[in-house]
Amino acid sequence: MKLQPDFVEQLSAVHPRDLIEMLQSEHRPHFDTHWKLFNEIKPGDLYCYLYGRFGPPNGIQNFLRGDHSENLIHWEWALSSQGRIILVQGHNFRTELWVSGDELRPEALDQLVVCVKDDFPKHGQAMGKVRKALEHWVEFINPYYRIRSSVECLMSEIEALDVEEKTSQLGGFAEYESPEQWANEWGRQAEIVAKATGLCFGARAMLPVMAEAFVNLLMYLLMKPNLKQDDRLRENLIRQPIDVRIKSLAHNCVGFQSEIDYGHESCRRYHSLVNERNDLLHGNVVIEKLKFNELHFNGRVPVFGSYASMWERAFGVAKRSVGLEVLRDERQVVEDFVDYVISRLDEKRQEQVRIFCARRELGMCLDDGRLGVLFSGQLVDMAPGPRAPG
Repeated sequence: MKLQPDFVEQLSAVHPRDLIEMLQSEHRPHFDTHWKLFNEIKPGDLYCYLYGRFGPPNGIQNFLRGDHSENLIHWEWALSSQGRIILVQGHNFRTELWVSGDELRPEALDQLVVCVKDDFPKHGQAMGKVRKALEHWVEFINPYYRIRSSVECLMSEIEALDVEEKTSQLGGFAEYESPEQWANEWGRQAEIVAKATGLCFGARAMLPVMAEAFVNLLMYLLMKPNLKQDDRLRENLIRQPIDVRIKSLAHNCVGFQSEIDYGHESCRRYHSLVNERNDLLHGNVVIEKLKFNELHFNGRVPVFGSYASMWERAFGVAKRSVGLEVLRDERQVVEDFVDYVISRLDEKRQEQVRIFCARRELGMCLDDGRLGVLFSGQLVDMAPGPRAPG
């Protein structure tokens, strides 16, 4: 079946009480047409249109939802036209429409979309009033959470390689049944060590950035309103050297019970970690950190102070130079630094900051710049079950 040309024009809101009576009656309506809208009509436009034309959402689902953003159905209008009931529901990933009566052809949905859009100008003023009353938010990825998750992923991959158990000193050819067997074992260990050192290099390079991302997040979250609302002041603070940002947190942000003591052990260890990272990442030539052997020469004749095995020269040096053995310690340095900074906050702000740090996705209100946790991070969806026979 097709929709009648004036179907949209004749739409009217159904009182929840009347809808409940219909659904409980012996001849209750059956919703044989189920449509899904994605962005054929933008959900924000549709919400403002329905609200502006029919008033607040009046569907039964509105009484079932919790007073938060973690619902499967966020809003619902119950409307009627030409003897049909149409339920319009806002979900997480689409708008769903349930239409009572005989099943409508798929092309009827295209017809409905065109008619609704054509009706926008008639209700433009009401739609604008609704839109103006809405808070404008944007979602963004929490950079601290993203870096922390990446570090955890790299560390898990390193752990899975089990370098200490799966690599060991190789003897000479004579200790193996054949040169081929020795070569295969050499190649196996070479692959493990190369992958582990690469992963470790990436993790160690990101650890100081992880702490810096935490400081930046803290500033965006707690920055004093007069600083946050001034673009030039805000950007100037964010662009300060990291040690200056840390030392001035209590001055520029609300919620601190005391100043940050940059001489505190956790801060001193973090500062050293930054210097280590700079040497590692920028390829700085710091002989004391890079040396692995001492020897003498008599002319062109090398005189070794001690012998190292071929395995030690090939793999042992690589493992030590990147720092597999210190990765866990450096991760703890960052955790201790974060804990110390949070401990300087009042109790209420401490809980708030820990919640923000644990969320992958955050929101910012464009109206006043405040941050918020808009959703729990769990992606939820629903689908109708199979239609009962008969």
